[in-house]
Amino acid sequence: MRGAALRSASDLCHTRRMNVERLKYVIWAADMQRAVDFYAKVFGGTVLKRNEIISEVGIAGGVIGIHGGGEGKRTWTGMSFQVRDVVAGAAEIVAAGGVLVREPQPEDGEAPHLAMCVDTEGNEIMLTRKRS
Repeated sequence: MRGAALRSASDLCHTRRMNVERLKYVIWAADMQRAVDFYAKVFGGTVLKRNEIISEVGIAGGVIGIHGGGEGKRTWTGMSFQVRDVVAGAAEIVAAGGVLVREPQPEDGEAPHLAMCVDTEGNEIMLTRKRS
């Protein structure tokens, strides 16, 4: 019976696709207000939803969900924000309470294209620049 159910679910996937309404990347925060303010200020985000459990910030067409209850420990997120000037962006992150863990460095005669950063809640993020 189980195999039959799996086959019919598989058949359904081939005939009809899931309707994804929105893609949201969720990170943790020990201090919700501080986290929302960080992403809204540094990245020019729009606060879409705010409460103690989960908040949402829209940035460049994407949505970051910020879930309360975080422990503030360093956590790799894989999030990358492409900006025009990585050096200036890194300075903005530090000014807003974030930490720079890898300074932007010139490479192959080009301006820096990568900065490794940590937000106010311990979430590791990257700043990148479109390369020539």
